[in-house]
Amino acid sequence: MTLIVHISDLHVSNSTFDEEVFMNAVTEINELQPDMIVLTGDLTENGFYVEFEQAAKYLEMFEAPLFAVPGNHDARNLGYQTFEELIGEKSWKLTMDGNFSVMGLDSSSPDEDKGHVGTPQHMWLEHQLDECVVNENFSIVALHHHVVSIPQTGRERNVLSDAGDVLKTLTTHEVDLVLSGHKHVPNIWKINDTIIVNAGSLCSIKLRGKNKNSYNVYNITDEDIEIFLHQVNGEKFLFGKYPRNVI
Repeated sequence: MTLIVHISDLHVSNSTFDEEVFMNAVTEINELQPDMIVLTGDLTENGFYVEFEQAAKYLEMFEAPLFAVPGNHDARNLGYQTFEELIGEKSWKLTMDGNFSVMGLDSSSPDEDKGHVGTPQHMWLEHQLDECVVNENFSIVALHHHVVSIPQTGRERNVLSDAGDVLKTLTTHEVDLVLSGHKHVPNIWKINDTIIVNAGSLCSIKLRGKNKNSYNVYNITDEDIEIFLHQVNGEKFLFGKYPRNVI
């Protein structure tokens, strides 16, 4: 079994970040001993250098390997440059055990809230997914902006501008999981054989309605994908269970 924790939207700053909630989340997640943690953007609120310095120190508290992509807030105030300096590459691919691939995409644009993958990165993604199909790899794609609108999030403004083309690539390659954040509302869509999962905010005070700070946990076996929603310091429940794709 592979255990993955999906966190998103920390919004580290002096105004929107709840340190106590974050510390509780760190304790909970470290106790799970996941194989990896995927962070789908908005590490910071304003993209300021000092916020990235703080975020980098906070992320060191996680004991599992952590892989992050930037969000729209991270791309503000030259944050798109700082991300690469202090956090890591903005798009990446990793493979575990030769049959499990995770790809991170940068959907942010400097000083803009809207998301965009763009042609060069889209071509790179298609090439990586072609390899996944040939090698029959379990595939995960992580990005900040959602590719499908999320319920109970108000007027739609920030879905990927090239969502249609990206969604076609994801579904025609039968990507197993697509992970995003941005809207601070947990949600699952299943389109064809692709499961699209949105994470809530791990530790920001910027919450919609009665939503609570939360993170997603994925138990992946040879037969099933179990998705659990964990509220920080609160309820944990099965969010969805799906059979594995069989190629």
